[in-house]
This record gives sequence, C-alpha cells and structure tokens, in this order.
Amino acid sequence: MKVKLTVIALTAGLATMLGASKIVKEPVTFSKDVAPILQKNCQSCHRPGEAAPMSLLTFQEARPWAAAIREAVILKRMPPWYADSHFGKFSNDRSLSKADIDTLVSWANTGAPEGDSKQNPKTVPFVDGWNIGTPDLVLEMVDEYQIPASGTIKYEYFTIPTKFTEDKWVQMAEVRPGNRALVHHVIAYVKTPRKPDEDAKTKRDKEFLVGYAPGSVPEVMEPGQAKLIKAGSEIEFQVHYTANGTAGMDRSKVGLIFAKQPPRERVMTLAAAERKFIIPAGAANHEVEARYTLKKDSTLTSLFPHMHLRGKDFEFRVVLPGGETQTLLKVPSYSFSWQLSYTLAQPLQLPKGSVIECTAHFDNSVNNKYNPDATKEVRWGDQSWEEMMIGFFNVAFDAKLDPNSSD
Repeated sequence: MKVKLTVIALTAGLATMLGASKIVKEPVTFSKDVAPILQKNCQSCHRPGEAAPMSLLTFQEARPWAAAIREAVILKRMPPWYADSHFGKFSNDRSLSKADIDTLVSWANTGAPEGDSKQNPKTVPFVDGWNIGTPDLVLEMVDEYQIPASGTIKYEYFTIPTKFTEDKWVQMAEVRPGNRALVHHVIAYVKTPRKPDEDAKTKRDKEFLVGYAPGSVPEVMEPGQAKLIKAGSEIEFQVHYTANGTAGMDRSKVGLIFAKQPPRERVMTLAAAERKFIIPAGAANHEVEARYTLKKDSTLTSLFPHMHLRGKDFEFRVVLPGGETQTLLKVPSYSFSWQLSYTLAQPLQLPKGSVIECTAHFDNSVNNKYNPDATKEVRWGDQSWEEMMIGFFNVAFDAKLDPNSSD
C-alpha cells in the first residue's frame, strides 16, 4: 500500500512539474515593460533639447538603440548614479533595480518588440525647454556672447538685473545654457543689493542660487522651503565655455518659480572647500580634506561633490558636537562628465556646531585616462586641467533667522 501511494505521489508531482514547464512567460515588450522604465529613469535627459544624444520617448526612437541600451545597463553606465548603496538613501536615486536591468536586457535579446501600443503608459507632460515646468520669470543674459573656435577661454561673468522691488522667495530654479555644445557649466549667484554709500568696486556678497553642468538637476525645494532673492539683488552668471573647433554664440538664462506663500524655512547652498593643495605629478591617490562648521541648527537636505578630471572619489561625513560621526555619502568612482547631486530621502536635523567633513582623492597618474598631463603637479584652478575640491550641500533653517548670525 505504501509503495502504491508513493508511486501515485511521484506521478502527481511529475505531472505538476510537466504542467508548469508548459507555462510560457509573456514576452517583454516596449509598450508594457520598457516604456515605464524609460519614463521613470531616462526620458528627463533622453528627449529633444536635453543633454542626451538621442530621444527615447517612443518605440520608434528607442528601437534602434536596443543593443546600446542593453550594454549600458549591464555595465551600469546608464542611468548615471555613483553613490555607494551602503551609505545613505537618496530620493533622486536613478539607479536601476536588477529587475529593471533584466527587463531591458530581455527586451533587447528578444528582438526589441513593440507589443500592443495600447499598453503604453500615459505620456509624461514635459514642458519644452524646462524641467521645472513653465517658469514664473525667465532672466536672460543681456547680450549674446561670442565663443571663439579655439583657445583657452577664461571664466566669464555676466550680471543680469532682476528689477525686484520686493523680496522674492524661489521654490524652483533652473539654468538653461544657450549653447550646450560650448557651455561646460553655468553657476547663477544672487548678488546682494549695493548699499547707497558703497563704492562701485566694492565686492558684494554672493549666494549660490542654481547651477548647470552635465548631469545636474534644477534646484527644487520642498513645499514650505525656498531660496531668497532680496529686493534690488542682481543675478550673476559664472560661465565656463569650452572651444570645440567651431565658433558659436551663447545667451544662457535662468527660470524661476516663486513660492506661493512665505516659506517656513530658508534654503542655502553652503560649501566645504579646500583651495590650498598640491597634487604631485604621478600621484595615484592624493588625499585632500575640507570641513564646514554649521553656525545654527539646520536641516541637511542634499549633497553635491565637485572635482575636475583627476577626481577619483569623494566622501561626505557629519561630526556631531558630541563627537559621533556618520557617513552621509560615498562616491567611489567620481565622474567629471556627470555632475550629480544627491538628495537625502530623509532630511537630517543637525544641531549648531555640527561639522560637515569631506574627503576626496585625486588620480594624477598615467593610469587615469582622463588625466591631461601626469607629469605636472596640479593646484586649485578654474580650468578643467586644473583642480577643485568642493563639497556643496544644502541646508534649511528658520526663514526668520539671519544666516550670518550664530544665534
């Protein structure tokens, strides 16, 4: 009897296995499976007028690039995201899950079929020319700037009047380069109003508003948070042009969306920076450190490491007044080609006296394929073949407080 029951059980099990083997998984298609992934992770750059070299908005546009997409996601070159997943969680994490990578690879491996177009997700309503939506105000360079076909171009500075007669709170800001082929980066600063008795040559305070560089994203503050542009202030553009063999012109601009009501918290971009360093010729792992001490209780919201072509890795830490240290972000493989910011999924409350520490390493050896010249020592400088070490970070604090006061 036991033998008979065993045979029946084995037969039933075998039948179940055979039945399961006949279940055919639905093929991966663009409309059902791929388009949602591209919408979420790729189309903000891969659309007309943006930084990516091709559009991936439709099947017809994406299909010719199926093999290239497969390679890029397998090697994790795209979407660009360099944070070590063991440290910190970030709301703007663009990295793909294993399931998403498997889906894109399967689609390419099976001929990149379109599927039923009725299954396409609803089109994302991008605003042509802007990622923040339609700006409330656009401020543009007063005159066009002519870029030569060759040669080294020093940083250029352009002042744009705001004509604000009252303080303005900005919840979103975005820089749009007028000529992406020739503009490497733009930083828009808010220059404080000139005092009535102030000499015209007196340097005025500047506050970082928003920047543009490959891979960068607009400044978007949470509801109740905003950056301040005081009445009478001006916007100053710092622009880095790079000649590419063809002369051209540029007239970059910045778009602003104002807060609908006075914010609870003011947001400021601060920086831990070290300018006095020398990277020896041939050094493969030269370390530079910088720190910034908070003057008041603040909420840390985002981090943005910045180096040039010899940048190798970058780390942010916070040291609390009691001595406790927490690693906020590690970027083990820094890329000058993609200037990424990292928005904390959970903003971090920090007491006055907390120290933001940054550690960076530079590769000035022949093993760095981006190194302009491994035979020369390197110091701080504006040009790409020189170096910088800056750990930008955003903090929010009570909008009624004076940021220059330690109270």
